[in-house]
Amino acid sequence: MASAVHAPAGSELPVQVIRPSRGWGVLDLRELWRYRELLAVFTWRNVLVRYKQTVLGIGWALLQPFFLMVVFSLFFGRVGGLQSRTNGIPYPIFVYVALLPWTFFQNAVTQSSLSLVGNANLLRKIYLPRVILPLSTVLTALVDFAVASVVLWGLMVYYGEYPEPLRLLVLPALVALAFLTALGVGLLISALNVAYRDVQYVVPFLVQIWLFASFVATPSNVFPEPWRTICGLNPMAGVVEGFRWALLGRGEAPGGLIAISVAVSLALLAGGALYFRRMERTFADVV
Repeated sequence: MASAVHAPAGSELPVQVIRPSRGWGVLDLRELWRYRELLAVFTWRNVLVRYKQTVLGIGWALLQPFFLMVVFSLFFGRVGGLQSRTNGIPYPIFVYVALLPWTFFQNAVTQSSLSLVGNANLLRKIYLPRVILPLSTVLTALVDFAVASVVLWGLMVYYGEYPEPLRLLVLPALVALAFLTALGVGLLISALNVAYRDVQYVVPFLVQIWLFASFVATPSNVFPEPWRTICGLNPMAGVVEGFRWALLGRGEAPGGLIAISVAVSLALLAGGALYFRRMERTFADVV
């Protein structure tokens, strides 16, 4: 935490005194706003580093959800017979609509979990709001999300599935919900990874389990009770079902599921931010 102190007489620049945070205080949003340009620089740097010296460049953002769609279509759509449970929606586009927010969440959580450890030298040498590091990785994942959306519109034209214009108004709120969920989980895991380095090996495994609990590969009506309600506590389940309702225009609005997702997402964000704030004073010493 940085606090400004009046400069001595004759001095032109204020003196900045950096003090460690205390207790379980919330994140300093005013300080984060003052460092907004640095946040933009880190986000752009992450984009450049992610696709530097790659053959396809940012095209990898298209291939990841596309190949997952192909695999799920073969194994779940045809072999598993889930095509009959999608209310007449072609299974490839049914699953791609879910993979779009999911791959954003997966990339954001995986990359943000390594953001502090990967910038250890920076944390030791200079002061900056530590939250900028995981936040910038979540913003970077939004770039991949925007690129992957191009394939979705192509699939809609190919299969003749067009969304209702009014339902599209819900999409920004659903993207914001996925963003807040990813940020909350990313803050928590990135702080844990500083203290316990084996967390980075557990994250990919947990994310894979989280995928199947988010109704990505399977319709929600496949899950019997009480498992359907339990999976509904997963905030990404509400995001996925909301995306399908908004973009594919079938069924009733999953208002109850989204309401639960909002509550759980805000709880994750608050818990992740509080834990991150509590631990950030030790980052430079431990990392």
